[in-house]
Amino acid sequence: MNLSERLNEDMKQAMKSQDKFKLSTIRMVRSTIKNLEIDLKRTLDDNEVLDILSREIKQRKDALQEFEKAGREDLAASARAEVEIIAVYLPKQLTEEEIKVIVQQTIQETGASSKADMGKVMSALMPKVKGRADGKLVNQAVQQSLQ
Repeated sequence: MNLSERLNEDMKQAMKSQDKFKLSTIRMVRSTIKNLEIDLKRTLDDNEVLDILSREIKQRKDALQEFEKAGREDLAASARAEVEIIAVYLPKQLTEEEIKVIVQQTIQETGASSKADMGKVMSALMPKVKGRADGKLVNQAVQQSLQ
């Protein structure tokens, strides 16, 4: 079962169990997917759906930070819950140690030696961790390794 089918099934389950919050979150994600499918005039594959899911989580995490700064705990709690619902569809996330190992391997593969080579390392590294690690964590690990 691909991700789109899984989202559809979980949406049906949320309807049956009358979980309105989960239902609305899944509908928002499906809406984004459907809009892109309409724009591209084709069905998205799992990698493209993963990109959308990652983007949706990133947007909600950014909003969460803003809500916390503004002291809006009600909105922050809602954003946290949405992140948890969407995160279920992403592959198992890498730990910081696993990210550091992959960063070191990629640095050796690319022959990078300074921060000037960061773009080269990031472009080689991101496909390896796609959907499995937050871009900010990966960026920080690369910066620490290229000092």
